[in-house]
Amino acid sequence: MAKERILISEVGPRDGLQSVKQTMPTANKLRWLDALVASGLQEIEVASFVPAHLLPQMADAVEVVQHALQYPHVTVMALVPNRKGAEAALKAGAQKLTIPVSASEAHSMANVRKTREAMVAEVRAIIQVRNELAPHVKVEAGISTAFGCTLQGHVAEDDVVKLAAAVIEAGADESGLSDTTGMANPAQVRRIFKRVFAEIGDKTGAAHMHNTRGLGLANCLAAYDVGVRVFDSSLAGLGGCPYAPGASGNVVTEDLVFMFEAMGIETGIDIAKLIAARQALIDGLPGEPLYGMTPDAGLPKGWTHEHI
Repeated sequence: MAKERILISEVGPRDGLQSVKQTMPTANKLRWLDALVASGLQEIEVASFVPAHLLPQMADAVEVVQHALQYPHVTVMALVPNRKGAEAALKAGAQKLTIPVSASEAHSMANVRKTREAMVAEVRAIIQVRNELAPHVKVEAGISTAFGCTLQGHVAEDDVVKLAAAVIEAGADESGLSDTTGMANPAQVRRIFKRVFAEIGDKTGAAHMHNTRGLGLANCLAAYDVGVRVFDSSLAGLGGCPYAPGASGNVVTEDLVFMFEAMGIETGIDIAKLIAARQALIDGLPGEPLYGMTPDAGLPKGWTHEHI
């Protein structure tokens, strides 16, 4: 019987790097990407296309995308907050676009300086650009702050579900849910993802969880239990959100891979090579704290490549 398979989408080179104060030199970034690809990752969010004065860490986005395009088995993904960014990303050759659409009005204004309605209109404009320049490129409009917001507190579940439906109606290929602020719990994750599946079906996208309160893996498993098969994570747990105070830490890719592989669920990733990719991250961001239980503990005795 074939094993169940999931896709782990590595977001460290974008979400991770834009959340730390240091700027990783481009040469180091490219070496880190090479090491990530060598581990077997099939989808990597490599950059965001935003003005360099706002996020100097992403000033080399075009070069990074073009370097990543040499790998035929990797989907090269870029985050774009608006039509202008989408145009630049598509011209650089990005193979998938992600757009952050916040369920929290307060976070939306802080993050992209637009209301939620204005962001849905922006999704429509981005789809138009995609259709003109690169119709084969997939667009995911991820619903950020889907489980709560550090700025406004509670986010209504109805708002999350309505927004997911609105971005799909605007033309996005899929819509996932992001725990931008690390406030989610497993019961809530199951409940909201179930409602989103009921609303938009197989257009339901990735679970993007943070480990701010130690529930990242539990929330990923809860999402898996209700049908999610794509998970965002970051090597060494690098990252957070610069516009969500106190929201630290993405789910650690190494721990996520270990959990699913230990359960007999295929990720296609060689965990030993994934752990080895931390060295390139250390070289490029000296002194930056790294997280992860699996790299610290090591692989269990008897762990073989049959898990891969």
